[in-house]
Amino acid sequence: MTNKPKNATLADAVSVSPQLTEMAQTASEKNPSPSASASRFNFVIVGGGTAGIATAASMLKRDRNISLAIIDPADDHYYQPGWTMVGGGAFSAEYTHRKEKDLIPARAQWIKSVVSSFDPNNNSLLTADGQEIGYDVLIVCPGIKLDWAAIDGLPETLGKNGVTSNYRFDLAPYTYRLVKELARGTALFTQPPMPIKCAGAPQKAMYLSCSKWEKEGVLANIDVQFHNSGAVLFGVKEYVPALMEYIERYHAHLNFESTLVAVDGEAKIATFEQKHGEETKRVEVAFDMIHVVPPQVAPDFIRSSPLAAENGFVDVDPATLRHSKYANIFSLGDACSTPNAKTMAAVRKQAPVVAVNALAALAGKPPIADYDGYGSCPLTVEHGKVVLAEFGYGGKLLPSFSNWLIDGTRPSRLSWLLKDKILPPVYWHGMLKGREWMAKPHRIDSH
Repeated sequence: MTNKPKNATLADAVSVSPQLTEMAQTASEKNPSPSASASRFNFVIVGGGTAGIATAASMLKRDRNISLAIIDPADDHYYQPGWTMVGGGAFSAEYTHRKEKDLIPARAQWIKSVVSSFDPNNNSLLTADGQEIGYDVLIVCPGIKLDWAAIDGLPETLGKNGVTSNYRFDLAPYTYRLVKELARGTALFTQPPMPIKCAGAPQKAMYLSCSKWEKEGVLANIDVQFHNSGAVLFGVKEYVPALMEYIERYHAHLNFESTLVAVDGEAKIATFEQKHGEETKRVEVAFDMIHVVPPQVAPDFIRSSPLAAENGFVDVDPATLRHSKYANIFSLGDACSTPNAKTMAAVRKQAPVVAVNALAALAGKPPIADYDGYGSCPLTVEHGKVVLAEFGYGGKLLPSFSNWLIDGTRPSRLSWLLKDKILPPVYWHGMLKGREWMAKPHRIDSH
């Protein structure tokens, strides 16, 4: 990839994008302070979750004089990687919760609404309550939609009848309750088709449950089944041997290409569509508890917008995270079309890249940093040990630590310490404050 040097002139930028040039010419005429018009900002960020707040904080640390708005309707903010630990009895649910108002950066304006439509040709968007908001640069990161209703009968039985999911704040404690109460019977754990956020989370729930049953001496009485829509246990082969050791240790039965399509909570019957060669069959399985991971898709207002790729997610360049068509639009997190694992660790690396590239775009310059697809999945294979999967585009291993400290392909107590004690404070007090610990943006080489 060849790009202009960091100090490219405005004339140089003409060859990159006429839209960027026009933007740079008008930027100096706008008041960059937070007192600018409430309907127009230098930067508008759609989404106040991990990606939105981390990116805003990174940008405001670099330039305190920009005007920036975050659009998000939620009063509550969650450290979602912690929900697996809640379901495993290691965290309390409240440990993963903060109020949104306490996390929005002080110099950002919070617009408590939802976006109804985008008008990228006119650099504006419309909110559901009728506000038209203009921007110089747009950053889109509203997360992913959990499509509970795609599984027949599931919404009606969630949180009762032994049906649970760590993918919801209010249900993760129910997971642990079910695990504690189950002394014999059948426990099902499901994984839907990709993409999903935290692809390891479906099996993490199984491992931590089995670890608890093993400790209580009841594991031999429980038929543990993992039903995965995919054809492999984990997408990066280097981590599979360690995971298979735990599958065998816990006597878990693997069912590949087995997709949950219906749940009858009262009858405690789960229905799967299973592939057998060229044939697909419906199979009913009785359960005492079932941990469900719902199918996941791009939010409706993204899928129906001009920003969407064919798969419904925001269409961006996988390296620069800039939109493929609109040079002043960026996206990151679960809502963008990049093929990386959708994890909080990915956002930790993406946010600084978008921050510097968006600021460059405001100045009429091309992107100056790139993203290598980094994602991390701390696979909690037992209480006290983690297989720390870290990888980038194409499944390339991208370990953060030397093998003598942490060999990510093997279970480690130090990796558990990282997951249990270190990452939550890093999230709340580092990442969401714009502190880019081990996440400095990688600069694109200039030629």
